Order: sequence, then C-alpha cells, then structure tokens
Amino acid sequence: MSQWGRPLHGGTVGVGRVCIRAEVALAALSWSLRPHCPVPAPPPTPPGGGPAGMEPSQVAIIGSGLIGRNWAMVFAAGGFKVKLYDIAQQQLTSALEYIRKQMKELEESESLKGTLSAEQQLALISTCTDLKAAVEGATFVQECTPENLELKRKIFGQLDLIADDNVILSSSTSCLLPSKVFTGLKHVKQCIVSHPDGVISPTDLDLVMSDGLGMRYAFIGPLETMHLNAEGISSYCERYREGMKLVLNTFGPVPEFSGEIEEKINQAISEKIPVVPEVLGARRNWRDECLTSLAKMKKQMKSD
Repeated sequence: MSQWGRPLHGGTVGVGRVCIRAEVALAALSWSLRPHCPVPAPPPTPPGGGPAGMEPSQVAIIGSGLIGRNWAMVFAAGGFKVKLYDIAQQQLTSALEYIRKQMKELEESESLKGTLSAEQQLALISTCTDLKAAVEGATFVQECTPENLELKRKIFGQLDLIADDNVILSSSTSCLLPSKVFTGLKHVKQCIVSHPDGVISPTDLDLVMSDGLGMRYAFIGPLETMHLNAEGISSYCERYREGMKLVLNTFGPVPEFSGEIEEKINQAISEKIPVVPEVLGARRNWRDECLTSLAKMKKQMKSD
C-alpha cells in the first residue's frame, strides 16, 4: 500500500502512476472544489498606463514562493503594477532574481508573454515586507502561501481587517475548500479561489496535459516533476500530501467508461476533432509529425 492510499504493483512504476493520477486529479478537480463562477482576468493595461494617462491597476501578491513568483510574472505581463509581499526580505530578493532570470530567458527565446519588454515588466514589480502597505491601493490580492489551512485562515483574517469593500481577495489554494478558508470573514463575498489549473471541460483537461504537465513529461517523469516543483520530493509531499490524499479519496470505484459521462466527453472532443476518417487521419499525421520533431529535438539535446 502506498503512502497515497492505493495498492502499488511494480515498485517505482506504481508510485509514478499514482503521482501522475494525483497531479492530474489535482488539476482536474480544482474547479469542482470551489464556487462555480467564472473569474475573468482584468484587461491588460497598455505600456505607460491606461487611457488618458491613468496609472496601471495594482495587484498585491501575498507570498513570494514559486507560485507567487509566477503570478507576479503573469500580472506584470498584463501591464499591472505588482507588489510582492513576504515576511523575509531575503526571500523577496531571491524572488526578484528568479523573476528577472525567467523573464530574460523568455525574452531571448521570444516566449515572453504580453506586449511589454522584460525590463518594462520588471519595472512594474516591487517588493514589500509590510502586509498593510502591500495591500494599500490594490484592486486585486492574490494569496500564494503554502497549502496549510490554518496559515491561509490567518492570512485572510489579516487581509479582512485591511481590505476595503471593493478589493478582490483571491487564494491560490489547490484543494482546500473555500468554505474552510473564508468562513467568518467580513469580506467573504469578495473572496474567490484562482488557480492556474482550474478545469471546466474535457478539452481543458487535455490542455492541462498538452500545454502543462505533458510538456514536462516529454523530458522528465512525474517524480522529477514533483521534485522540481518544490524543494525536493519530501518538500513536495509535506506541502501537498493532504491535498493529494483528499483528491485520491474522491476517485471512488473504477468508472464504467459508458453512459452520460462517456457521451459528454465524446461530444466535447468531437467538436474539436470530428469523427470523420479524413479529419482523424489528418490529426494522426499531425500528431506523428510532432512526435518525430520532438524525438529529433531530444536526441539533439542529448548530443549537446
């Protein structure tokens, strides 16, 4: 029996299979663990501010770990001013170094998001070790602290005392119920959960793999993915074991792969790729060409 609560067969192969299921499930079920309401991203502000010289909107990021750093990059790419908060200045210094390095590398590879240059985006990001100062003037607050219920409740309790009646308070929790995190807050109606891997349709689930986890799995397996997504496997398990257990325990019996669920999935995928011989054949050819190109690239990378 594995520590994730499933019988394993084949040693590390079994562990890897469970890890994949856990990571995909965390992504796939994250939407179902929060209110079913769309969270549209605010429109990006053009360089130099909004219309008639207005200042860009301001966002506060609470927590400068891996998730917080990437949220800061997302908002800066959209032209928002970002205040990155943490309790330790050294952590913030490290975060800025990471963000600068990532942005420069993305710019060099022509993969940088948004219309602003890396330097313009970096100029939008500042740091702060005072929570009240970080939130002051913000229209959106994104909490990115570790996946610990008591810690998140403490943070949102502090934000509740600081925030006005207009600011949106958002959590990056992967699998904690909003009712557990936000219960008792005065500004509870302003609280939402925003996470990069919310899934709402079968085609979105495919995107989680093709544009997310799958891109990693082409080069590294599920265990190394976990290892690199935290400070090692033990750190990953410490942060996410409760969430993984929560998700895996919802799986229930093996599905029948028939009936209403089958029909819904078939309909969604068929809208993207109609079940027509010519269309299926063309898509298979495209898939094989992609795999051939990927194999050549991986072979070249190994030789380098």
